[in-house]
Amino acid sequence: MNGRPFLRMVGVLSLGLALAAGAAASPQARGNPAREEAQAVRLSDIARTPPSPERARLNARVFDRVWNEVRRGYYDPRLHGVDWEAARARFRPQALAAADERDLYQSINAMLDLLDDGHAAASPPAAVRRQDARYARRAVMGMTLMRGDAPDVWTVERVRPGSPAAAAGVQLGWTLDSIDGRSWSPDVETYEGRPVRLALIDEEGARHETTLVPQLMDGPEPFTADDSHPGVLVLTVEQFDHGLGRWLGQELDGLPPDVGVILDLRANPGGRLWEAESVLTCFLPRDQVWATRTGRTGRAVVLRASGDCGGRRHPAPNPVAVLVDGASRSAAELTPAALQEAGRGLVVGEKTPGSVLIAQESDLPDGGRLTLSRADFVTVRGVRLEKRGVTPDIAAPRTLAQRRAGQDPALEAAIAALRRPPADRALAPDRRDGL
Repeated sequence: MNGRPFLRMVGVLSLGLALAAGAAASPQARGNPAREEAQAVRLSDIARTPPSPERARLNARVFDRVWNEVRRGYYDPRLHGVDWEAARARFRPQALAAADERDLYQSINAMLDLLDDGHAAASPPAAVRRQDARYARRAVMGMTLMRGDAPDVWTVERVRPGSPAAAAGVQLGWTLDSIDGRSWSPDVETYEGRPVRLALIDEEGARHETTLVPQLMDGPEPFTADDSHPGVLVLTVEQFDHGLGRWLGQELDGLPPDVGVILDLRANPGGRLWEAESVLTCFLPRDQVWATRTGRTGRAVVLRASGDCGGRRHPAPNPVAVLVDGASRSAAELTPAALQEAGRGLVVGEKTPGSVLIAQESDLPDGGRLTLSRADFVTVRGVRLEKRGVTPDIAAPRTLAQRRAGQDPALEAAIAALRRPPADRALAPDRRDGL
């Protein structure tokens, strides 16, 4: 896994669905007084208990590895204007004084937040273990958390049917206030049969307290196909993981050319760049240029549709629509952008957040993991999607009430669009240019 290009969103944490790695960083806006004040309060709690000598030495190794990786390998040699030496002087004493991995990773991620980069994050060992076991049978509570713009605010993005969270009545949109009396952090681990006390806050501000007992559940399927809609095949991709291109090619084999294909990339945090190339190879002419990436040295590398689409020699002729939302990031943004610019697919849903730098993961001395942007990315038309995102051809927002009720206006809009005659669903030129 190390050294391979990733396009990863680092603000999603799964406690049962295992969609993506947990992390303690998200896009930050520099100069935000409220955020800086909250960060200062959070860091003021660090080192209330002095660390053991062994802990302090490990803290130093982890912090120094992260600091040096950024200094030597971050895609922008100017580090977005951040004084990295000053950052070291500010945060290293806090990191070395951390009594446990929670305090250590809070201080490290507070430093990484200075880069204003949604990919730059350090995941603690517990979060790495969850990520690596995301599709395995394991003890879960059964909910996926999404981190918002406010620091340390995690919202329930999904609740897994049949899970302890579903049985307890946990609802989409609630925020997790505490677990066993402590604020939530990705370093928390759960175990089969060991009860956990949760406090959640609903959208009206009411507090809900419940006790869940994590239970063993099979891991979710990373890719699923649904042919229950006449004339349409819906392919849901939870994450751009290994084997996606081959799976997609197999699903397209033998599919009648008049059957519409819907790629559901909502709440997809991204993943492997190679798999994004493979998805595009399923729909674009082989070797067609779709983007350019530029690393720290400034050398531009052209990206082509040359991945593995299950051995297919030619792109699928089927009409295509891609579903996206505000939680579709990285590979789940560049894929619809490439199809949209090529006039090969309709994008339906909500504007994406614009978190599209190309990152790599590297292991840290304590078992944690650093995700760091190593290259910038622009589309074939020269559009830089970072901080800009992808604008749908068909806007179809989905309210919280609709999600709870199982209603899906974006899927309905995509199905309706693909069922129209080709001339009526063609992309307008101004929309193709308006990413």
